[in-house]
Amino acid sequence: MTLKQPNSMDECIYFTNRSIGSGKAKAWVFKVKCPKCSKSLMGKPRDPKTNKPKIRSTEYTCPSCNYTEQKNEHEEKLTANIQYTCPKCSNQSEIEIPYKRKKIQLLNEETGKKSPADALQFKCSKCEEKINITKKMKGT
Repeated sequence: MTLKQPNSMDECIYFTNRSIGSGKAKAWVFKVKCPKCSKSLMGKPRDPKTNKPKIRSTEYTCPSCNYTEQKNEHEEKLTANIQYTCPKCSNQSEIEIPYKRKKIQLLNEETGKKSPADALQFKCSKCEEKINITKKMKGT
């Protein structure tokens, strides 16, 4: 199975390319066509002044017919495509999973405390190691 690569960021709702321990992961989620008119890709509404997407918006809209879906409802239909190298066994593989973030506990190495984080979680196809692609955390 070879995953379709995005040609530009305009095709994606989410994209990340990062190191995970000794492994790495590249993940992306393609935009989907409007369920009402099927002409355009659903995306965040755009600011009329700057024409940039409103990243904090809680809804997705179709630029052609202005059909609107709530963020939670829309993101349940999406699929995350992931190319990864497992940090445990160095297996290189690809996987498609539902675009659903899971709450996990991360250990903060500086403070020694656990803190909650949202992550896309999947298992390595070879060694069954759980791999997490966490949401980017703001630096302190």
